[in-house]
Amino acid sequence: MNVYYYKLLLSNGRVKSGITQLAVEHDASARIWLEKNFDAVVITLTRFPGWLAETQRSLSHLVKPTIKPIELSGMLQDLAVMTSSGIPVMEALRAVANEVGQGRTSNAAKLARRMLEELDAGASLSEAFARYPDAFPETVRNLIMIGDETGSMDLMLKEAAEHIERISRMTADTKQALIYPVFVFSAIIAAGGFWIYYVVPNLADLFKQMNAKLPPLTVAVMAGSEWLISNFGYIFIGLVALVFTLWVTWRYSRKFRRAIHYTLHKLPIAKTIMFSSGLAFFTEYMSLLIRAGVDMVSSLQVMERAMRDEYYRDRIIAIRQVLERGDRVSSAMRQVGGFPSMMVRMISVGEDTGTLDSQFSRLSEEYSLRLQRLITNLSEIIKPVVVLFGGGMFIFLIVALLLPVYDLVQKAISSPAL
Repeated sequence: MNVYYYKLLLSNGRVKSGITQLAVEHDASARIWLEKNFDAVVITLTRFPGWLAETQRSLSHLVKPTIKPIELSGMLQDLAVMTSSGIPVMEALRAVANEVGQGRTSNAAKLARRMLEELDAGASLSEAFARYPDAFPETVRNLIMIGDETGSMDLMLKEAAEHIERISRMTADTKQALIYPVFVFSAIIAAGGFWIYYVVPNLADLFKQMNAKLPPLTVAVMAGSEWLISNFGYIFIGLVALVFTLWVTWRYSRKFRRAIHYTLHKLPIAKTIMFSSGLAFFTEYMSLLIRAGVDMVSSLQVMERAMRDEYYRDRIIAIRQVLERGDRVSSAMRQVGGFPSMMVRMISVGEDTGTLDSQFSRLSEEYSLRLQRLITNLSEIIKPVVVLFGGGMFIFLIVALLLPVYDLVQKAISSPAL
């Protein structure tokens, strides 16, 4: 993916400039793509060097107008209602672009305005959606493309809105289980920081004044606290750099993501979560694509780009390769492995009876329900574990710091007055 700065002379005489990401190998291909999609003449075309392109992609991901799944679902639902009533898509987008919520322009309106700029420049609706991959998932973009080609845009917009709502519900259930442990660990870290910055140095001064003989654990804690305070700036900068590096690596290195996902599929608890969530997303996407009229091979190609779990993405690629040789889906899934026998059997029945979309839909409901139950159970298990961890930290601080203070007080009380 190359990043270009361009300046165009449009057919209406206006000059348009901007930055775009294009999956082309040669600059000439990028020039042709811009002239075709904007109906313009390229005045300036400059390719960013590799390091600058990587920086631009990272920053654009942060500063682009983001839109939450619930907002995206509402936007698509509004477009579906308006287009089904006979309103042209351009007018429907203008209506969304003029929406104002809570005294400010909504994220959906900002996104709609950018899309209108693309449409005014001559892009088709599917191309306008495709230029905002951070806002519209791969499946939504493919549904819009199908609606654009078949004239069933209102139905595809409705399917896309319902799909986003179901996926966001799955994601929300997963995040809900993490709220409690994140809150508790944040409180523990904050309390630990207070002890390191304020309590431990004061206790260290007290021990020095009284020439107290301290146990090795207390000495180690005080030395660690002193080191953290003196090197806090370097530690903070290092953590920020590490987080940014990991984020960029995760975003742009498939090898890194694959290593992480394969590791998670081997860990005891994470394996169950990854298994349930991966199958829930896979069956949800396949049900939607097949119901929209996409053939199986094309659906799997879409899934390759939409699936975030590299473990299942590798299996989807292998299934597609078997299908291209003329085999059945159920047989391909059985050969590749990684899918439960119940799922393979139901898909086999769907192939025999011509109800493959219904079977995927049933499987999606089942695995979504299993994922929800799993997350609910895990959230209940995590709570006592977090409490035990917090109690262990409290006991550690008592043993390391407060017991020496108690010993000093006892010695002061028992020693004879001079």
